[in-house]
Amino acid sequence: MSQTLNASTLLAVPLAPLVGSVLAGIFGTQLGGNWIGRRLSHTLTILGVLVAFVLSALTLKSVALDGARFSETLYTWMVVGDLKMEVGFLVDGLTAMMMCVVTFVSLMVHIYTIGYMEEDEGYNRFFAYISLFTFSMLMLVMSNNMLQLFFGWEAVGLVSYLLIGFWFNKPSAIFANMKAFLVNRVGDFGFILGIGLIAAYGGTLNYAEAFAKAAELSALTLPGTDWMLVTVICICLFIGAMGKSAQFPLHVWLPDSMEGPTPISALIHAATMVTAGIFMVARMSPLFELSETSLNFIMVIGAITALFMGFLGIIQNDIKRVVAYSTLSQLGYMTVALGASAYSVAVFHLMTHAFFKALLFLGAGSVIMGMHHNQDIRWMGGVRKYMPITWITSLLGSLALIGTPFFSGFYSKDSIIEAVAESHLPGSGFAYFAVLAGVFVTAFYSFRMYFLVFHGQERYDQNPDAHHGHDDHHDDHHGEHHDPHESPWVVTVPLVLLAIPSVVIGFMTIEPMLFGEFFKDAIFVNADKHHVMHELSEAFHGPTAMAMHALSSAPLWLALSGVVTAWYMYMVNPAVPAAFARALRPLVVLLENKYYLDWINENILARGARALGNGLWKVGDRALIDGLLVNGSWKLVGWVSGQVRKFQSGYLYHYALVMILGVFVLMTYFVWLNK
Repeated sequence: MSQTLNASTLLAVPLAPLVGSVLAGIFGTQLGGNWIGRRLSHTLTILGVLVAFVLSALTLKSVALDGARFSETLYTWMVVGDLKMEVGFLVDGLTAMMMCVVTFVSLMVHIYTIGYMEEDEGYNRFFAYISLFTFSMLMLVMSNNMLQLFFGWEAVGLVSYLLIGFWFNKPSAIFANMKAFLVNRVGDFGFILGIGLIAAYGGTLNYAEAFAKAAELSALTLPGTDWMLVTVICICLFIGAMGKSAQFPLHVWLPDSMEGPTPISALIHAATMVTAGIFMVARMSPLFELSETSLNFIMVIGAITALFMGFLGIIQNDIKRVVAYSTLSQLGYMTVALGASAYSVAVFHLMTHAFFKALLFLGAGSVIMGMHHNQDIRWMGGVRKYMPITWITSLLGSLALIGTPFFSGFYSKDSIIEAVAESHLPGSGFAYFAVLAGVFVTAFYSFRMYFLVFHGQERYDQNPDAHHGHDDHHDDHHGEHHDPHESPWVVTVPLVLLAIPSVVIGFMTIEPMLFGEFFKDAIFVNADKHHVMHELSEAFHGPTAMAMHALSSAPLWLALSGVVTAWYMYMVNPAVPAAFARALRPLVVLLENKYYLDWINENILARGARALGNGLWKVGDRALIDGLLVNGSWKLVGWVSGQVRKFQSGYLYHYALVMILGVFVLMTYFVWLNK
């Protein structure tokens, strides 16, 4: 039985995608003279990610079956006093699971990209970017210290900026990537403040050392206030998670990021970037367990995101944006679980969601390809008979998303709902209502999209914008109408491979991950204060019994009601949605404008920041610093010099007169003093 892992093997996991990225990015582009062609570029990058996945799977096997662990520093970059800045790996159950999820989804996306980006001029550059993204995410999840965590955190943000704006000639893509970059910087400011407070008061950036000092930190208050220091640290860290994992109100970047190619929508929004915040909070559970205030804050923010982002999914017509708002809602579910101290449940949902959400995004991309780059679901319909593989895999992904018993999403989603029901935090009442209502909302918008795309009357020949889809990376070569068609095997094979875990992974892993010892040394829960996981374990009698019990539970019937409602409104009586839209016009306008958050950001916050900046520039910089201090000082010296200069006439009798007057003034002054 092996108890340790090999450092060289672990190092190869992130380095393999990095090598593929560097080779394709330099020698497959104009930067290096286009020495290698498309086939070799995608072969090298796919091989790198495949190596990373195989090694990750072997690592997971060693961790799960043999109890192997690894926590070592590989390189010391800098030592400042007692503070060490290092590069190292921490591999336990949480890390090994994340490594496998990231590399598997990335591998599927790489293979899928061969077909999806086939005619794009930036083919090699795209493969270089997604491999670099994979490297960045692996460095993040494998880190054993906050410096490396922050490096991976910022690296995924940078590469996502490049990927969202991949079609840099498209103004909407440039706006979207800048928006994502700026919103994430807001969250990252809070994140680095949290890390800085740990370094300042804990004297370390290493996870294990920081967690060992958690009790000391909990006894401190923030200087100048009566706030618990650990609460401030946790809220700052979570603000970082709000940006990266798109929690309200820092969620606004994620829907617009759909301007990038579909493969990166799956990569960013399934297993990688948006789940980084969830992973970070779970990793930092020893700190978060010390502050019920921060846990309650997390739960409420997650509940708002889960419910209100789901409402926005109802009125979307772009197929990718429907799935994007679904991602926002599901991230809210994960965040609610974190707030309930059910960290393992949140991470479990992260894993199951990664598979079925990647499946739904890639399925949407397959539909877009088959529909000749039309993304508007109002102009689809009847696609099932033309694209049978895309249809069945998308159906399986949708069933997993809405929590159908025995599907992977059911086990994780129902566990979250039960965890919130057992929580005793002040915000748990609202959170329980939000996650329960979200079940109906999720089922409704998911099957609204499913029915409009795959069933009913064929409407693709009625689309007024048939040849101007939002996700265009090449134009149709014909002006006439084309029937939909199934995608090539490099697109459908990843769909099938993702559909398998979307169905079975929850059933297979719920017991060891939630009620076994898989996360025993990775996640810490104060069982004396937070009883949620204990109460869930007492109610759990196996995955089959859990699924059978769901047949009489509220979530299943809410999900079924959502499906039936969507079927009636969009398949049986299409006049009903139009009638609702007319009757509830103010609400529809509110949803169409996304609660006016973009308007607030652009017209109040951005303009306010610009006005403040202009004020500081004009008043502070130009008027005070340049005008008064710099220019004012030399002008004053010049004026004084000019006045003094008038007394320098050059005539001896003028100087004699001044001397006599001076003596007279001095004599008068001393006489006055003597009186």
